Amino acid sequence: MDAHDQRDEEGLMARTTSDIVIDATPDSIMGVIADFGSYPVWATGVKTADVVVEGEPGRPKQVHFVLDATPIRDEYDLGYVWDGDRAVSWSLVEPGKMLTSMDGAYLLDPVGDAQTRVTYQLAVDVSVPLLGMLKRKAEKVIIDTALKGLKKQVETQ
Repeated sequence: MDAHDQRDEEGLMARTTSDIVIDATPDSIMGVIADFGSYPVWATGVKTADVVVEGEPGRPKQVHFVLDATPIRDEYDLGYVWDGDRAVSWSLVEPGKMLTSMDGAYLLDPVGDAQTRVTYQLAVDVSVPLLGMLKRKAEKVIIDTALKGLKKQVETQ
């Protein structure tokens, strides 16, 4: 896994990014990403993930999450934008008590016939002041844990 911070044109910290190669096709991986009911099984800290607003079949527009990922315990809604089996991005549409902003994306890039590089981008802001370094560390932990969980979930189906 290759984790690194990205900076915007002003040199400010932007999204934290990491990637992993999964032994599966993009459509198989996107199927797992879109199966929010299974998140508590593989996405560490997610207690529930309930579809609030349906989108295209199998691709919800809004999902309500209950998160218990120390130090963040919160409930919030994310809005999703799907780009076929190539990408999905999300942003906070109903903030929680702690989370004031969350923007992220999974980007899927086929590698050969049966492998896919999955890149996870995430930027989170919370109402409780966190030192920048601590916040980036938390984002990296969230991303790396999610990518490992996604890989295990996809490859064991």
